[in-house]
Amino acid sequence: MADSPAKSIAILGAGVTGLAAAHRLVRLGHRVRVFEASTEIGGAVHTERADGWLIERGPNSLLAGDPAIVRLIDELGLTGEQVSASPEAKHRFIVRRGQPVAAPLSPPAFLRSGLFSVGAKLRVLTEFLAPKRSRTTDLSLETLVASHFGSEVVDYGLNPFVAGVYAGNPQRLSARHAFPRLWEMERTHGSFLRAQIAAAKERRARGEPTQPGIVSFRRGLQALPEALAARLPEGTLLTEARVETLLPGRTWNVIWRSGRETRNESFDRVIAALPAPALAQLRFGPLAERPLASLDNIEHPPLASLFLGYRREQVTHALDGFGMLVPAVEHRSILGVIFSSSLFAGRAPDGHVALTVMVGGSRQPELARLPAEELLAAVKPDLEALLAVKGAPVFQRHAFWPRAIPQYNLGYETFLETMAATERLHDGLFIGGQARDGIALPACLLAGEKLAARAAR
Repeated sequence: MADSPAKSIAILGAGVTGLAAAHRLVRLGHRVRVFEASTEIGGAVHTERADGWLIERGPNSLLAGDPAIVRLIDELGLTGEQVSASPEAKHRFIVRRGQPVAAPLSPPAFLRSGLFSVGAKLRVLTEFLAPKRSRTTDLSLETLVASHFGSEVVDYGLNPFVAGVYAGNPQRLSARHAFPRLWEMERTHGSFLRAQIAAAKERRARGEPTQPGIVSFRRGLQALPEALAARLPEGTLLTEARVETLLPGRTWNVIWRSGRETRNESFDRVIAALPAPALAQLRFGPLAERPLASLDNIEHPPLASLFLGYRREQVTHALDGFGMLVPAVEHRSILGVIFSSSLFAGRAPDGHVALTVMVGGSRQPELARLPAEELLAAVKPDLEALLAVKGAPVFQRHAFWPRAIPQYNLGYETFLETMAATERLHDGLFIGGQARDGIALPACLLAGEKLAARAAR
């Protein structure tokens, strides 16, 4: 039952944030209506199955370390459907001098690794001595990490990592907003390494794994939004329902269009769980004002992916890892490659392997916009050189996002303040999701939980 009298709540957007908020509010006893402008749910989470291949167009895996996410998976009846990353996917390869090198995952491995020079290793070891520091002004992620570990770790550690997570540029990303955990680590511990050791000890004391598990589901990640939607009461979720205007007052009137018909419904609360470009288009009041219009200025670089299937004998590399990331200093056409069939079982037919190649982002946006065949031709030399791929793929899928991941660049606090100010101006409005709470799939799920808690008060 609800902690307070039952409310009627409109939720704009049926991505994982909006669906997670709807799921929680329904369980608390509130009446919910979810409006989704497109024909599909799940936002960027989309799984396709064809001819024995399982293709993830968006996120490929989920870090399920947070207790709230573990609880959500259990509530949805997905625990039995959950699959863990294969043990053979333990390595993370980073390209250096034209060769994929396994990234060190432990202190002894770091000391033995050929990825970093002796000088870089000594610089990392001295990071344990870094004093606590409370910075008063933001700085780029590159500047923050370089101040702790030096330029070589930035080039061959930070840069490829940021390309894999944000498809972004660490010279422009805000340390405070893009990676707030690092910002807090420096304030509380000084040393990032000391902070990580302390966090691992705390997790062990709570009986939690020191490293969150990498998981998916037998039917792919789309099982998650499908399960969230399936547990909503009939009629709760509306697709092809585009909200045109929000009329605030003692109650909120939501005006939306379905086909050629315009409809109006009243609610006590409104949750806007939309991506930034859609938030920017929201119109408020009889004058149809757009208080969130500036969010359209958030950088969203284009991103493309190629899911490529090969016969096993076509790929010489052992593919004994999660995937491979490519630093900008290596001057390649790809950001990275996920070894999809190594990561989880059932992603490729027997005797075959699957690679998901990521291209574009802030580094090379022009490449992301190439048609599928031209894109394949552009990345083929890198696949041949780095993974010894031979011949043409026997299966392929192309995905393109013209405005992909929001970049939490320097100055991002102006966008955050715009969202906060709009909430302050309109009582009963709650904004959250990828543009405010973090870009990763776990962050979007937790944003839904947070929005539900706020709206239920």
